[in-house]
Amino acid sequence: MAAPTPETPTATTMNTPAPAASPAARPPIRLVVLDMAGTTVADGGLVEAAFSRAAEELGVTPGSAEHAAHLDHVRATMGESKITVFRTLFGDEERAQQANTAFERAYAELVDSGACRPLPGAEDAIRELRAQGRAVVLTTGFARTTQDAILAALGWQDLADLTLCPADAGRGRPHPDLVLTALLRTGTGSVQEVAVAGDTVSDVLSGLRAGAAVVAGVTTGAHGAPQLRAAGATHVLASVAELPALLRGL
Repeated sequence: MAAPTPETPTATTMNTPAPAASPAARPPIRLVVLDMAGTTVADGGLVEAAFSRAAEELGVTPGSAEHAAHLDHVRATMGESKITVFRTLFGDEERAQQANTAFERAYAELVDSGACRPLPGAEDAIRELRAQGRAVVLTTGFARTTQDAILAALGWQDLADLTLCPADAGRGRPHPDLVLTALLRTGTGSVQEVAVAGDTVSDVLSGLRAGAAVVAGVTTGAHGAPQLRAAGATHVLASVAELPALLRGL
């Protein structure tokens, strides 16, 4: 039989699809990065209330068209670093810093008044994830002082392995910095060993940009299932309480 010519396809030259990777080849999830407000902590309108107080201090009248437009922007950018949001709204750095300081103070006062509570099943979910052998990192778009106030109000200071705010990472969401900082700080070996969960489009984008294997949207906060799916969430859950079972199933 004549040797095959270059035009004759053989078993080694045919463009056959590669076999799909075995599920057993998937690296185990060793790190879970969770958002706080709206994901593990009930927001209950606290962000909007704190923003309204801060905006009024800067001369934005509640009920005005300007206030409504600003509030729309705050809602659309839930999950992002608050100082970044205020820079967009107020333009110059001085006014943005004033707004951010006023916001953090107002939010802390609301937390101190008892208006802060965990979402149902959130604390149990975090404990179960850690019992499964996974590191858990809580992240936020708030400043460290506000994050610490929330943790103290809930008695969560030692609940997670680590807590991070934008100042710890360099940039807040939707940038990948918080997720990647969590990976580095916990010594996780690969982004394929990371799961991210959050209630906003910014949470989803942050996880995707970091290369996380699982990026779950939860519908207990700012954005609904259609928005989270459109942003690229790999899974959409009714609450973070469903996350341990999801990861165990993987």
